[in-house]
Amino acid sequence: MWPTCVGWDNLDTDMLFASLSFLLFFPIVTLGYFLLPQAFRWVWLLGASCLFYMAFIPKYILILFVTILIDYIAAILIEKSEGRQKKVYVIVSVISTCMVLFAFKYVHFFNSNAAELARFFHLNYPIGIIQMILPIGLSFHTFQSLSYVIEVYRGKQKAERHFGIYALYVMFYPQLVAGPIERPQNLLHQFREKHRVDYQRVTDGLKLMAWGFFKKLVIADRVAVLVNHVYNAPQGFGGLALILATVFFAVQIYCDFSGYSDIAIGAAQVMGFKLMLNFKSPYASKSIAEFWKRWHISLSTWFRDYVYLPLGGNRVSKWRWPLNVMVVFVISGFWHGANWTYVTWGALNGGYLIFSLWTKPIRDKVVAFTKIGRLPTLHTSIQVSTTFALICFAWIFFRAKTIGDACYIVTHLGTNLFTPSTYGPQIRALLEIPHFLKSGLIISIVGIVCMESVQWFQRQQPIRNSVAKYPFLFRWFLYSVLVWSILCFGSFGGKSDFIYFQF
Repeated sequence: MWPTCVGWDNLDTDMLFASLSFLLFFPIVTLGYFLLPQAFRWVWLLGASCLFYMAFIPKYILILFVTILIDYIAAILIEKSEGRQKKVYVIVSVISTCMVLFAFKYVHFFNSNAAELARFFHLNYPIGIIQMILPIGLSFHTFQSLSYVIEVYRGKQKAERHFGIYALYVMFYPQLVAGPIERPQNLLHQFREKHRVDYQRVTDGLKLMAWGFFKKLVIADRVAVLVNHVYNAPQGFGGLALILATVFFAVQIYCDFSGYSDIAIGAAQVMGFKLMLNFKSPYASKSIAEFWKRWHISLSTWFRDYVYLPLGGNRVSKWRWPLNVMVVFVISGFWHGANWTYVTWGALNGGYLIFSLWTKPIRDKVVAFTKIGRLPTLHTSIQVSTTFALICFAWIFFRAKTIGDACYIVTHLGTNLFTPSTYGPQIRALLEIPHFLKSGLIISIVGIVCMESVQWFQRQQPIRNSVAKYPFLFRWFLYSVLVWSILCFGSFGGKSDFIYFQF
């Protein structure tokens, strides 16, 4: 058994969005922001962001400060330099920032694999277990810092001379630990703008936050009971349970992460800041390519702009293009975690994309031959269902603890699936999961139906805009029902970490 690194799951998380601490922190910070003169607002937000970050591991604020200082100085030097010297500064900055990420997130992975390889060849490997607690959100604020330095190097962003403003750009608390990963062109200038209290903007932000809490607490944290139980010991379950747990994990990770994004974007909106959209109903996608335009948009566009396009994008030979795609997706998988499961997940998604584009002419001919295009609803349903099934299959590798567990699940998805006589015992095994039947199953299903209904209604515009047209009493009745649902049916009893906080 390979040694494991101490991860974020081992930590006490007192400032989670879904915590009492945050419910006190948010209104105090927001009220203070509006009461202070414009000249002091950045100081207030920076102090609040430092406090938010230090609620996890206080001393790690020093690591974040070092990376901020390096990139702040590097950007100014890059802007003042020309030619080779300019390239040297950007390379030093990028390497320095990435080395911090590598040291905390990947050293253990490479050390463990080297030790395993040495053991396989019966060689002596002198380096022991290296354990370090991963700073929360390290991958996110590292990428945000890198985007700033690269944009300055490209001449698309002026180097920020105000150290406090730049530090706030990296540390802005709503999106500090799990994004959205902002670009300097969108966010930096907003810290100098004067934001006044605007009723419509404030209430829209609060509505978005409430919707995020609903997705997180009422759906994600409840379906997690089944997902965790099955994936922690998949060998004890048949195909029906493995399929259900995998589909539920697809729901969990979407509601968990998009719920976080909604809370982050809404909290920023209340104060007048506009963060980029991070999700756009990804499971309604009709293809793998479309899915990656709708899922974790801030990360997908980051890899597109800073990895895929510099590699040549699709402006290369037909044999080089698949390599570019695989490089991007494998790096993306590795970004998510130092584990072969994430690398496999990334490679699998890259393979999906390559295969789908290579086979598009064939699929177009099949559509023309079968004339299924004349039935657009059926055609769309087949496309969406196929895409969702492929994405769910890939999620197996993302969620499984080890490659061995993932392979077991993949090879046992069909176990007893076509033997109706086994359905009873399989269903009873699921219903016997502690707390799931009594408080989880029905609430989870009703919550998912409500979420999908809302997403269907807001295909053209945010449902907030539609609801705003209703009479006052009916609007507030709907808001009250949403808040009541969160308080009554939200999962507050156990640990409610956001999945992406560990990245």
